[in-house]
Amino acid sequence: MRKIQLLENQDDDSITSESSTNSAFTVRIVRYKECQKNHAARVGGHAVDGCREFMPSGEEGTSSAFICAACGCHRNFHRREVETEVASCELF
Repeated sequence: MRKIQLLENQDDDSITSESSTNSAFTVRIVRYKECQKNHAARVGGHAVDGCREFMPSGEEGTSSAFICAACGCHRNFHRREVETEVASCELF
């Protein structure tokens, strides 16, 4: 699963004149990778189920969107990977 967040950075140092405005945007792409839930924790062991990537079992905005369709675990058990990019644009 891939989720994209777009954030606007408001930096007063980036404004050079009143006629033009510079804006910087931070784009965060969040992916949830392999499941890390230890299914053998009760007996003192370590065993994972082998789920390689989170797939939501329901539509976004519902509580079932946080449950993986492949392994049945909550999204928090999957390794979170965040990719951040900063893009600037000049508005006229």
